[in-house]
Amino acid sequence: VQLQASGGGLVQAGGSLTLSCAASGFSLARYAIGWFRQAPGNEREAFVYLINSSGTTDCVDSVKGRFAISRDNAKNTVYLRMNDLKVDDTGLYFCASVNIGVDLDYVPGDRRGQGTLVTVSS
Repeated sequence: VQLQASGGGLVQAGGSLTLSCAASGFSLARYAIGWFRQAPGNEREAFVYLINSSGTTDCVDSVKGRFAISRDNAKNTVYLRMNDLKVDDTGLYFCASVNIGVDLDYVPGDRRGQGTLVTVSS
């Protein structure tokens, strides 16, 4: 069981990137899969976007209208399209199954991959 994130890089503010989360050993379509961000120097793993098994999506307010999540069941891959990137979007992005935390927030589950670094310069 593995999740592999890719697609990060260095981009100027206002630019775009598409992150990919490829799964092996299980079907992404059966789980709520989300993207989380760990900002530089911050241990907190902040929820960004998720897509659940029925295709319903949810995201944090700061990325509404700029980011979009999608899933390709044939490729067993979830994508995060990021447009109009801002310096505050900088961080290590990783994909994971999604659980509900004690504060009723979205938290990473047991299925998680390594991150891909997104750096947005001003």
